[in-house]
Amino acid sequence: MSKKHHWLSLFVLIAATFGASAFGVLATTSSLATWYPSLAKPSWNPPNEVFGPVWTALYLIMAIAAWLVWRRGSEAEVVPAMTAYFGQLVLNVLWSLIFFGLRAPGWAVLDIVILWVAIVMAIAQFGKVSRAAAWLLVPYLAWVTFASVLNITIWRINS
Repeated sequence: MSKKHHWLSLFVLIAATFGASAFGVLATTSSLATWYPSLAKPSWNPPNEVFGPVWTALYLIMAIAAWLVWRRGSEAEVVPAMTAYFGQLVLNVLWSLIFFGLRAPGWAVLDIVILWVAIVMAIAQFGKVSRAAAWLLVPYLAWVTFASVLNITIWRINS
């Protein structure tokens, strides 16, 4: 594959990753000004302004990790790795739709637990192709771990 195609595939993966996140943003935006402020939250809940930059950085790192796998792996390695990647991305978007769109923190807990497992699976698949790609997903896993605890806490104190 030529260098030009390598860069094109990076652009496509960045666009796909951020494109998926846009669906979550649509669900989130409608609830940020109304429903979400009305929820009781723990004292350690980050300010709303933190989430956008963190997710932007994570989505970019995730796309780069996927690109490393895409360009280095054989078809037998890339197909399961990219299936795991896009599977976790779907679960990521679903979390926003469930938590903010449906305003259902309890159901969002179920999704985020499955998402966490899917990220671990993606890391394992990426590791078969590129250790760097697998390690690039670790900050994402750490953030989703934190988000899981936050989601569970918000659900419990508002039930």
